[in-house]
Amino acid sequence: MDAIRTRPPRDRHELDTVLRTGLDLIKAVAPDLRYRLVGTAAARLQGVELPVGDIDILLDRRQDVDAVGAALAELPCVTAPQWLAPAKQYYACYSLGGVEFSVSTVEVPGDADGYECQGPGPWRHFVTVALGEHRVPCVRPELRLTTEFLRDRPDRYRPLLAHLGAHGADLRLLELSMAVRKVPASFRQLTRELPAATGRP
Repeated sequence: MDAIRTRPPRDRHELDTVLRTGLDLIKAVAPDLRYRLVGTAAARLQGVELPVGDIDILLDRRQDVDAVGAALAELPCVTAPQWLAPAKQYYACYSLGGVEFSVSTVEVPGDADGYECQGPGPWRHFVTVALGEHRVPCVRPELRLTTEFLRDRPDRYRPLLAHLGAHGADLRLLELSMAVRKVPASFRQLTRELPAATGRP
């Protein structure tokens, strides 16, 4: 059997449409699901003009991944719910209109704050964005920025820096994240001139 191929969303409109459709399907089965939108899709939904690779939803429990699997059972399944030992994730992936729509836990021990997808960071530091009838909790762009620094992807971190430069950053959170994740000094230098977001130190 041929592998199911997926592609990035073509634009912001398609990202919104695919995400809203997925959340509609999930809400019908798991209306009280606790989740965070992470990755480039979370940044784009907050207005950052950067390339989006896929839609990636972080969940708290493996049973939630299974519940989403049941909700999306009619979609083409790229990867059925399974444990990925090297990544310490319980993960599943589907094709929604051709776009990759994945859900996973990240089960890395520790309570260090400042990570995008593990520990308390994504659950404490998020922005809620209205999307149709949904209120989508998106991980803060400061946490995505440190991920992109560590991946050394200038096509992603430059738009994030520009967005935070225009709108202000949670400087304490950004410093914490860069310290905890051991971001190299060459990248830290790029954040020196970022202004503080209104109401944040």
